[in-house]
Amino acid sequence: MPGISTASLPDIVFMLLFFFMVSTVMRETELKIRVTVPKATEIKKLEQKSLVSYIYVGEPRRMYQAKYGTEPRIQLNDQFAQLEDVIQFITSEREARDENEVPKMTTSLKVDGKTEMGIVTDIKQELRRCSALKINYSTTKKADKK
Repeated sequence: MPGISTASLPDIVFMLLFFFMVSTVMRETELKIRVTVPKATEIKKLEQKSLVSYIYVGEPRRMYQAKYGTEPRIQLNDQFAQLEDVIQFITSEREARDENEVPKMTTSLKVDGKTEMGIVTDIKQELRRCSALKINYSTTKKADKK
């Protein structure tokens, strides 16, 4: 009885490798805060996610609590930020875009459900100062009760 041919095995391995390389999405931002977004019933999916700038608000993860405490903090991209940094963040996001895309930009607030509204209101005031008026609150869909 002849042995099993393994000549096509490298081709199959490279096809699988190529498939996973193409279909895998790398995480853009490392979350340093804990965000459990609230659930909602009336939600709408964002059309162009490439035009969305994310502002994360929540309690720092355990590994950062020794340095930053347990109070809710703001995270812009991969670093903790102060309220005053929001305007500079939005300005840099606008400068990175094409001029005709700037009016379509949306600022998405990913806020932990246990965070008080005071910090969210302060962020919204900063966004008003830099004319970033398209705001989205990130949430998950609430399960339907049957």
